[in-house]
Amino acid sequence: MSGTISPGIAIDSESGVWRLSGDWTLRALSPQLASIRQTLAALPTDARWDLAGLRRIDSFGATLLWGGWKRRWPDVVELSESHRVVIERVAKADASQLPEAPGFTALDAAASLGFALFVFRDHVLAFLALLGQLCLDVLHLLRHPREWPLLEISANLFKVGVKAMPVTALVGFLIGVVLSYLSSLQLKAFGADVFIVNILGLGIIRELGPVLVSVLVAGRSGSAMTAQLGVMRVTEEIDALSAMGVSRTLRLVLPKVVALTLAMPLLVLWTSGIALFGGMVSARIDLGMSFGFFIETLPRVVPIANVFIGLAKGAAFGLLISLVACHFGLRVQPNTESLSSNTTASVVSAITIVILVDAVFAIATRSIGVPA
Repeated sequence: MSGTISPGIAIDSESGVWRLSGDWTLRALSPQLASIRQTLAALPTDARWDLAGLRRIDSFGATLLWGGWKRRWPDVVELSESHRVVIERVAKADASQLPEAPGFTALDAAASLGFALFVFRDHVLAFLALLGQLCLDVLHLLRHPREWPLLEISANLFKVGVKAMPVTALVGFLIGVVLSYLSSLQLKAFGADVFIVNILGLGIIRELGPVLVSVLVAGRSGSAMTAQLGVMRVTEEIDALSAMGVSRTLRLVLPKVVALTLAMPLLVLWTSGIALFGGMVSARIDLGMSFGFFIETLPRVVPIANVFIGLAKGAAFGLLISLVACHFGLRVQPNTESLSSNTTASVVSAITIVILVDAVFAIATRSIGVPA
């Protein structure tokens, strides 16, 4: 009796009664599940049933049979009490309706908004606390110059600056080529080919260069900073530093902030130069403009103030990206889900802040460096 008997379903030709036999269990039904489902689906609703030959039935078989019965008891059915209990349990579960989820009301919207405001307030307070602690660390280092973490600063400067040069150069070159190509299509229609220098110079040096580098650095270096600090939180290395009396901001945060603040203006200058070179190559191909004319015209149509605006943007963006990255890195809880969510939030927040601050720069410097 311990073996499995194949399930069967057949009709008695004399009485017209459908008879079940064998084991109606998941294991027994699996090999011929498709054919049995097809047979049950084709049965009439007024069929009569005899389950006396049924040896075993589980919840899977009962669910399959209940569906074949169109979710109601047949008018005529013969079965044992134990089998009836199993089928009744399935029928009862099928009849029970789950409560409908309440709709999203105005109160829910207000609660969600309030919760978001409280979370935002916590982030602002923690960010200001981190910034204040960094200011105190800088004051301490100004009084004790021998304690500057120069080794950590140089290591971070290499990672966020030198290692980022290839990718920023590639993207900058392609952006310069695309911008020059699209601009030349319009300028040729009006015979204003020479203004390609104005468009590329102002657009890249003043705007695209700093923003483009900031987005790349936020995705590359910002996420790496957050992940590094987050892993140290997960492995409790930061707690170990605190237990030994070592300032986490002085040894972990400050070198990253200083390195990225110093590296960003240099990366902006580097990327802007490569982007201008790409635009110059594209202008040479599309408009026949010589390199000499492009290089000679660029200083005349783009005031030097735009270079300083771009460098100032780079320094400001680098400071903000590093602060945001370290802020989210120190908020990581000792679990992998918190690490991934904070790393994502760090990149998104840094890019958003960069765009907002760039808009402030655009308004504040709207009358500076723009040719009359």
